Amino acid sequence: MPGVSISTYAEYFRGFDALITHVLPIPAHKHGVDQFVIDGQTVDAMYLQGATVPLNVTGLPGISMRFGTSKEGLPINVQIVGSWLAESTILHVASLLEGASTVRNLHPSL
Repeated sequence: MPGVSISTYAEYFRGFDALITHVLPIPAHKHGVDQFVIDGQTVDAMYLQGATVPLNVTGLPGISMRFGTSKEGLPINVQIVGSWLAESTILHVASLLEGASTVRNLHPSL
């Protein structure tokens, strides 16, 4: 998504109500890790922000939610992004995904 302009997002949302994408290109990780190996390539932790930062700087409404679990038992999240002022749309999509999610009944332990 780097290099995508605001007008590109505006064009996208003329044809689609929401964009569903990953939050991280890897499952959740332990705190304090500053490098990761992805597809055999070592990347800096800043690389992980590639899916969220471009959307955040546009002011598009978004929500992230857990939608899966890694082999290590860590959460895998998706983000749902909508057009400007379309918060109700992304909340509706999140509700639909939650209903289909296999992890919808998981809750943090106390």
